[in-house]
Amino acid sequence: MISEATGSDRVIDFPALRAAGCPFDPPPDYRQESCPGPVVRARLWDGSLCTLVTGYEHVRSLLGDRRLSADVRAPGFPLLSRSRHELLGRSTVSFIRLDDAEHVRQRRMLMGGFIARRVEEMRPRMRQVVDETLDAFVEEGGPADLVAGFAVPVASRVIFELLGLPYEDRGFLLEHSRVMSRLDPDLDVLEAAIAALTEYLTDLAAHKRRSPDESVLGRLAMREDVAAEELASMGRLLLTAGHWTTVDMTALGVLALLRHPVQADLLRVDGDLATGAVEELLRYLSILQIGVPRAVLEDIEIDGTVIRAGEGVMLMLSTANRDAGMFPDGDRLDLTRDTRHHLAFSFGPHQCLGQALARAELQIALPTLLRRLPGLRLATPFEELCFQEDMVYGVDRLPVAW
Repeated sequence: MISEATGSDRVIDFPALRAAGCPFDPPPDYRQESCPGPVVRARLWDGSLCTLVTGYEHVRSLLGDRRLSADVRAPGFPLLSRSRHELLGRSTVSFIRLDDAEHVRQRRMLMGGFIARRVEEMRPRMRQVVDETLDAFVEEGGPADLVAGFAVPVASRVIFELLGLPYEDRGFLLEHSRVMSRLDPDLDVLEAAIAALTEYLTDLAAHKRRSPDESVLGRLAMREDVAAEELASMGRLLLTAGHWTTVDMTALGVLALLRHPVQADLLRVDGDLATGAVEELLRYLSILQIGVPRAVLEDIEIDGTVIRAGEGVMLMLSTANRDAGMFPDGDRLDLTRDTRHHLAFSFGPHQCLGQALARAELQIALPTLLRRLPGLRLATPFEELCFQEDMVYGVDRLPVAW
């Protein structure tokens, strides 16, 4: 139920589609200029209502507010599709959908594999992976699909090595993890993917107990306090979130740069710009387009609007990252902008565990691609590209020539 005090009688369907002519921008229905005030009513797939919180200040504050719950089982939690609703109770809940002690316990187990120091140690290997993948991509000749030929193999090689997954099994693993990344897959297909990955990861953990290694899954497998189903749940999450988000961000980042050639030239000639450029691309694109779902545990007031306990909210990272009060002229891509406080990786206790890894991959892949292929260009009209209106925003294929 939505409180009687949500400010406006306007209700939008959620998720909304992006405008055809502006595929990098958040859907117009989410924008503050379309929805005066900090909150917007939204109708979910089953007709239930939730509240979208759109402005930077409120989104950032609520991401760390204990009056909101990340637990998918909490009353009012906004489940975004029929298959996700029907799956509830049939599969182990991921730790990112848990609160407090249990969330912290599992998160701490994984921190060693994703902390900044470990990622910095991996940078030489990432550069090697990017160079080798680009060598093979160029050798195949163009036009070619940058998603399949570059973004997917770079992201998969890096995450497979970090997790300790055999690269020869990538076809099986990527097929099933892609199903899990969809917003509303067929329930039977989703359950089959979960079952297949669970069996695979359970068997892999047993192997790693017999032959230990220093990979993330290898270290988890040696812990006596990690049950097999729990390890499989963490492995499914890390594979899906650690791979497909980076694939989509790499491809969409390249496309944004091709559409902004002056900005691309800045990055091409100045390697020192890579760190800031990646932050600006993360802010500008905000590929987690559905926002962050939460259930309200206690009444919350936002600028005179009360959201009641037992209701659901979506904290909209995409609109927060375009908030003019925080990012002046935020609809413009500016790689020289100071954008360190963007929310692309969320904020608070559930902030993205893999952010250091994602940053490092993008900081290496994007400048390398622009520098080695100075003639990189689209090989198909921009208007004919197909974008994924899914949990994570991206482009299905990116045909390029050079």
